[in-house]
Amino acid sequence: MELQGTTALVTGGARRVGKAIALGLAAEGCGLVLHYNRSAKEAEETAARARELGAVVRLVGADLSDPARASEVLIGTGELAPVRVLINSAALFAEDTLADLTPQSWERTLAVNLIGPVFLTQAFAAAVPDGVEGAVVNVTDWRTQRPYPDHFGYTVAKGALDTFTAAAAESLAPQIRVNAVALGAILPPPGKDSAYLKELAQQIPVQRVGGTEPVVEAVLFLLRNDFVTGEIVRIDGGAHLR
Repeated sequence: MELQGTTALVTGGARRVGKAIALGLAAEGCGLVLHYNRSAKEAEETAARARELGAVVRLVGADLSDPARASEVLIGTGELAPVRVLINSAALFAEDTLADLTPQSWERTLAVNLIGPVFLTQAFAAAVPDGVEGAVVNVTDWRTQRPYPDHFGYTVAKGALDTFTAAAAESLAPQIRVNAVALGAILPPPGKDSAYLKELAQQIPVQRVGGTEPVVEAVLFLLRNDFVTGEIVRIDGGAHLR
């Protein structure tokens, strides 16, 4: 896929990894539909930086835990339509265990991390014009293979997102390719600082944290390479080897 002049929708694009991906796409000449939920101020700041890179940016605020909002996000793309790239980056990293999981916390975590991406992908696929190539990249977590003990709901939801990646790649081929990036030690989790990641880095083969640049590079590769679909690329510094 040629990215110059292509419109990309990035969910959770105001902050953290979503922001880095959005700015990476802007630097490649993409127009941006920048989704946010509660981070309106950060979204404005990210949009301003993307515009400095030459991108046309439209901000769309929505709570994607409500599946009905998925089509509304795409309707709000206006002059940037059609959207040909979807990055499902928005996530909720809730702390819980199987013992203390509640129906309310489970439903919220599942809604943001799985149901939102599923129905947004459905709406995206329906909106891509016939004969036009599209691509989806889901942001997941390598720890779905080695679950977190204290993020039960998140890990189960992201594991289902892994399966959805493969199922959607089969379902939407050949017009739309669907891939994912599974992240490791990229940024400190909310509430943690850089010291946390430095300690974590000692447990992985490359002995350092990734930062967001390797994630952006992997996403760009998956978008550009039109012979890759149904893949989950681990960006974890080799953590899965141990």
